[in-house]
Amino acid sequence: MAGLALTDRYAAHKERIPMPKQLHVVAAVIVRNGRVLAAQRNAAMSLPNLWEFPGGKIEPGESPRAALVRELHEELGCTVSVGAPIVETRHEYDFATIVLATYYASIDAGEPAPIEHAEVRWCTAPELRSLDWAAADLPAVAAVASQLEAMQQ
Repeated sequence: MAGLALTDRYAAHKERIPMPKQLHVVAAVIVRNGRVLAAQRNAAMSLPNLWEFPGGKIEPGESPRAALVRELHEELGCTVSVGAPIVETRHEYDFATIVLATYYASIDAGEPAPIEHAEVRWCTAPELRSLDWAAADLPAVAAVASQLEAMQQ
């Protein structure tokens, strides 16, 4: 490496440094009767027992909206329509960098059940704020709770 220019040595060194895995995921904020659906991750999942908006990974070639429809069918056993985007966040966990796109969604068929989660719960804005959330979900929690509170005034 001694004969390489500084930029070439940096590039060679950079190639040996493992870059954290980046995962693109989607989540749904489902509102019904002034309450929002929250899902608690089970003890066997990464980020065990933390709360999240339900959703999951976007598969290669899949649109974010299609991924959300698929994931909610798999995780909750219900069919949804995906609405407006809420917020996109990026959070670095020790296992990966998560890029999370959150959307409003409505249930078309079925009743949400905790197929992959420990629990699902319909929450008011104060209840949302009181749960122990996965860090990537926190910006969406703040936005949604504020919107719910504004609608109830």
